[in-house]
Amino acid sequence: MRNDKENVIVDKTISFSLAIIKYCEVLEQNRKYVIAKQVLRSATSIGANVFEAQTAESKADFIHKMKIAAKEASESMYWLILCEKSDGYHFDVALRSAIEEIIRILSKIISSSKGKIPGFI
Repeated sequence: MRNDKENVIVDKTISFSLAIIKYCEVLEQNRKYVIAKQVLRSATSIGANVFEAQTAESKADFIHKMKIAAKEASESMYWLILCEKSDGYHFDVALRSAIEEIIRILSKIISSSKGKIPGFI
């Protein structure tokens, strides 16, 4: 159940999503519509899945939602790497650092949550 306690991963993914929205606006101003759409979808999906996991029906459901968030984070990293390496694309190194941190946190959450379920690998 979601509560009012501080939740680092929820806070970080919301902040990341807000930064991505601004970043995608810059991409769109530069007529990079296809990449902007891809980045926006995958990056904001991370936070949506993390947020949804807070009301998971079971520990297994929680892990499943966090794994989806991790996959979306990995996809977001891919799109950001493309932006970084492509000529003519604006790139924000702070976004790269933020997604790397989110991936580390998600990996830790998933691995520690798995350890709490008997027989779950």
